[in-house]
Amino acid sequence: MENPCIICVAITGSLPRKADNSAVPITIAEQVESTHAAFEAGATIAHCHVRNEDETPSSDPEKFAALKEGLEKHCPGMIVQLSTGGRSGAGQTRGGMLPLRPDMASLSVGSNNFPTRVYENPPDLVDWLAGEMRSHGVKPEIEAFDLSHILKAKEMWDKGQIVDRPYVQFVMGVKNAMPADREVFNYYIQTVHRLFGADAPWCAAGIGPNQIVLNDWAVSSGGHARTGLEDNVRLDKTRLAPSNATLVQRVVALCEKYERPVATWRQARAILGLKPVSA
Repeated sequence: MENPCIICVAITGSLPRKADNSAVPITIAEQVESTHAAFEAGATIAHCHVRNEDETPSSDPEKFAALKEGLEKHCPGMIVQLSTGGRSGAGQTRGGMLPLRPDMASLSVGSNNFPTRVYENPPDLVDWLAGEMRSHGVKPEIEAFDLSHILKAKEMWDKGQIVDRPYVQFVMGVKNAMPADREVFNYYIQTVHRLFGADAPWCAAGIGPNQIVLNDWAVSSGGHARTGLEDNVRLDKTRLAPSNATLVQRVVALCEKYERPVATWRQARAILGLKPVSA
C-alpha cells in the first residue's frame, strides 16, 4: 500500500507530570531533546505545548517561540504544530502564539466534556482563532472530540473561515467524551470522505490505553497516527514509556505490520499541503 503514514508526536501536553513519568519533558531543552529523538524514530509532526517551571501549563508566546526555534534548528523539516488548547489559558490568550506563524496549530471547533470539567470552545473564540490562523498562514488541525466537530469544520470551510481542505484528527478515549468505539471511528472516516473528498487525509489519537488501539485502527485504515507522552505515559499496565521515541517506534512497527511506509517530513508536508522547506 503506497500510502505513507504521518506520525505526530504529542510531546508533553498540559497534564502529565514528572511524578507520573520522569520521561515527560517539561523544559524547552527537554522538549527539544525528546522531540529530536522522536523525529529520528519517524515522527514528522510535533504537537507542542509549553510549561512553567512548576510544570503547570502556559500560553506564553515567548516560551512557544523558544520551543519553535529549538525544533526548527534540531529537527529540520519537521512540522511544528502549536496547541491552542484550553488547559493552558483562557479566551484569546490561547492564540497568542499564532503570530509566530508555525506550520500548523490545533483548532477545537466545539465544546465537550472532559474528565472533571467542560472543555469550552465558544463560537466567538473558535471564529477568532480560525481568523488568526488564516491571517498568519497557519494550517489548522481540527480536533474532533465529537461528530458535530467534523460537520462544523465543513461549515467553516464552506464559509472560507478555513482556507485549505480541513485536516481532521479524531480524538477518542477522553473520559466523558467520545470513547474508543470502532463503529463510530469507521463512521468518522466515512464522514470525512463524504464531506472533504475520498482522498482527504485524516488522523486519529487515543488517550491512555486507547492510544495503541487508535494507532492500530488509524494505520490499518489508511489514516495518520498520533502518539506521545501527552496522551499516554505507559507502554502497558506495568511499564512506563521510557520516551516519546519509544511510543513513536510502536507506530512504526504497526506501519511495518500493515505494509505502509512511514512518511518522511517532505512527504508529510506534501500530503498536508504545507510549504516545502530546505533542510
